[in-house]
Amino acid sequence: MEGSNAVVLDDPVGASLRGRHSHLARGYGRAVTYLPEVATFCAVPAEPGPAEWDDLTQLLGPGGFADMFDCPSIPPSHWEPVFVLEGRQMIRPGAGSPVPSPAEARTDVVELGPGDVPEMLDPAGRTQPGPFWARTPELGTYLGIRDNGTLVAMAGERLRPPGWTEISAVCTAPEARGRGCAARLVGALAARIVARRERPFLHVADSNTAAIALYERLGFETRKPVTFRGFRTPADS
Repeated sequence: MEGSNAVVLDDPVGASLRGRHSHLARGYGRAVTYLPEVATFCAVPAEPGPAEWDDLTQLLGPGGFADMFDCPSIPPSHWEPVFVLEGRQMIRPGAGSPVPSPAEARTDVVELGPGDVPEMLDPAGRTQPGPFWARTPELGTYLGIRDNGTLVAMAGERLRPPGWTEISAVCTAPEARGRGCAARLVGALAARIVARRERPFLHVADSNTAAIALYERLGFETRKPVTFRGFRTPADS
């Protein structure tokens, strides 16, 4: 069973911005979003009315990009659609702490810090695991794997609703694929999250069947389907 606290996963962006990521947030009225170069995700209250959408327009500016993640509410019809992507939210069920396998515990998994950010932008840019900017690593812990000193794989923590931590930015350079890098990184992150008495979750596009299969092998189960959407706020007339 997923537990009653999983309800926060229905709005993980809003729960993070109004909670553990409040130091990385900016808001206007009842709308909230991340600081530039951290993330583009934004949130409004459940069942927003015209005032809340106006708040988001003021926050993002005319013609601003509203990355609504899995917001169940749709902006007014005069907002310009940018993208729609079908996906799923996956959780690792059970309260027991996962025990890393010998592969997950290998010493080639290292913690990345601020000095590694320029190098982290390279695999993220080449593999496009999702939105990743210069300040995205401030959201949580990032782990990586190096090959002869070169960063070839990484994964990290993103959204942080109460009791949960999202695993995100899982990416492996083409030349390092097939070595189990993603499995080791996700396993190591999950172990750290559970050691903090939290639970890991993640999001993945339905089209990424290889990633879904990997996460299922690592013990993740689909909690619900999600639809990721982006819009442009109304431009000045």
